[in-house]
Amino acid sequence: MAHIIVVGNEKGGAGKSTVSMHVATALARLGHKVSALDLDLRQKTFGRYAANRAAFLKKSGLDLPSPYYHDLPEVDQASLKPGENMYDRRLSAAVAELEPDSDFIVIDCPGSHTRLSQVAHSLADTLITPLNDSFVDFDLLAHVDSDGKKIIGPSVYSEMVWSARQLRAQAGLKPIDWVVVRNRLGAQQMVNKKKMGQALDNLAKRIGFRVAPGFNERVIFRELFPRGLTLLDLKDIGVKQLNISNIAARQELRDLVKALNLPGVDADF
Repeated sequence: MAHIIVVGNEKGGAGKSTVSMHVATALARLGHKVSALDLDLRQKTFGRYAANRAAFLKKSGLDLPSPYYHDLPEVDQASLKPGENMYDRRLSAAVAELEPDSDFIVIDCPGSHTRLSQVAHSLADTLITPLNDSFVDFDLLAHVDSDGKKIIGPSVYSEMVWSARQLRAQAGLKPIDWVVVRNRLGAQQMVNKKKMGQALDNLAKRIGFRVAPGFNERVIFRELFPRGLTLLDLKDIGVKQLNISNIAARQELRDLVKALNLPGVDADF
């Protein structure tokens, strides 16, 4: 059985597609068979990232380890069983097709609540939730008081993850390993950053997730997208000497993959 990694939250701009592509490519570089799905059927940022990569590698004559990107299959409405949801069928058909030949399936979810996203969360062995380091994004997980210290209650997204966990328990599947990734951290130890860390640590104990290091805000991520590249590809395309920022970003990726603690993965790259 392939290990399913779902990258999701219900807010755009948190770096889901960047995390998805870098984790998927890192696993492929480590020798694993990795398949990928993008459930944001409107924007398809992850899908475009993968298409950019395929086009650049073909143009450059390079053969770099890459995830196998797959579109959701179309389904004939007439083939649906009474009461069956078309999106459920499309996602289950895609996973069933990819699973036999994949060690990992990375699924990137849209930044909104959709049926596809809801079902994908129930399939997750590992759930990665990227979060910008601000209380605006923290509100995605839980509501806090005006001081940012007292947690008032969980958000609709946390409740959705809880529902996905219940569905897995009813099906006799292993619990979701939920990992919240702090993205776009500032370089300075600001008061808000410290409050965010404390709030996440408190909430993690209450609703059951782990906190992992993510990516700092760096221009390099925006520059890599048009060519579909990741931080791990730079030397392969002729960058002989990485600058300090790029070296730090590569280490952030190593730390993230290691923190995910995925089965059979030795995060030494």
